[in-house]
Amino acid sequence: MDTVLRRKKAGAAQLYLDPRTKLLLCITVSMVMFAMDSVGIFKYIIPFIVVVPLIFVAIVKSPLIALWYGSMYVIAMIVPPLLVPYFPIAINVLFTGVIVTMTKIIPGMSMFIFLISTTSVAEFIAAMEKMKVPKVFIVPVSVMFRFFPTIIEEYGSIRDAMSLREVGSLRKPIQMLEYRMVPLLVSITSIGNDLSISALTRGLDAPCKRTNMCSIGFHIQDYIAIIVSVSILVLMAVALIWGI
Repeated sequence: MDTVLRRKKAGAAQLYLDPRTKLLLCITVSMVMFAMDSVGIFKYIIPFIVVVPLIFVAIVKSPLIALWYGSMYVIAMIVPPLLVPYFPIAINVLFTGVIVTMTKIIPGMSMFIFLISTTSVAEFIAAMEKMKVPKVFIVPVSVMFRFFPTIIEEYGSIRDAMSLREVGSLRKPIQMLEYRMVPLLVSITSIGNDLSISALTRGLDAPCKRTNMCSIGFHIQDYIAIIVSVSILVLMAVALIWGI
């Protein structure tokens, strides 16, 4: 039956990208950032890889979040060369390791935020089923899609409650650990159980074929993103094997 829901297309909030395209972009950004250095042709590709996720987050989530991630990346790139000469070797090894890890993680984290923010659980399940992915993978990842946003929401509630009682501020880090982190850790267990039960109640593990009303599919923007992603991955493979 052709219904209004079936005819509904993705909105601007999703940037009109298919969930499979966004997943490929997320994998591409993470692999390139961890596997490659800014040498050869990747001296030009890596800045592109860094900027695009921040632009996506700024468009669909919040410019402030994108600005925060961008500022962290810039600080991680600029500060170490200025401070390393003044630190002992032992501190430099630890300090440099943390900073390098941040520069590798931030773009992939931004892309993951974009993926989570613009993809509903139903869209993700529909996309995975079209790819013939087994349910043993779909169900846990579907739970994860709701897990992180729920944790953020729970932490916001705990923070508001503690601020109202004027306890657990940054000036008292021990109290902050006790009154904010401990309740959050306790909540995480119940959140995971509740989301797992919710997924099973909705029949995500049912043996029969699942129907959905999500309108997903590839369009011109998806093909462009896929071609760019595959080209970058091919260049990465060539660079790792032969060097370019």
